[in-house]
Amino acid sequence: MEIKDRIRMIMEREKVPPRVFAETIGVQQSTLSHILNDRNKPSLEVVMKVHQTYSYVNLEWLLYGKGEMLASAEEPSLASPNGDYQPSLFDENPVNPSKETIAPENRREMALRSTENAPKEIVKQEIRYIEKPARKITEIRIFFDDNTYETFRPEK
Repeated sequence: MEIKDRIRMIMEREKVPPRVFAETIGVQQSTLSHILNDRNKPSLEVVMKVHQTYSYVNLEWLLYGKGEMLASAEEPSLASPNGDYQPSLFDENPVNPSKETIAPENRREMALRSTENAPKEIVKQEIRYIEKPARKITEIRIFFDDNTYETFRPEK
């Protein structure tokens, strides 16, 4: 079973058509179509978007087809061999919680400034006509379909 088949299984489990699935994970519909039709392999970014959106999916199953589709209640990567919970680097720190309280940012509405009709700056352009000496015809050639030509030169 290929990764495209596992993605299709997630879509079937969620009962969503490809268009909705693509919107849900945040990729172009054409990207998903190319993956499902075996034209392209999914990038790691697409796989991670699927996993982030459907976090119940076992990442190892999604990538390699190993294990079960549904992640167990306790991820093996989060537990040490003796069963103690190993927090992720990005988890909130329950032992030393942050003492800072983030005050909600108060915003005030500001009235739109009325647009003042300021006079536009007048731009003056100077146009210069540079006179060039008159050109004279020195030669005219006429080509014929029998690969001949005639040359005409003005009389002096």
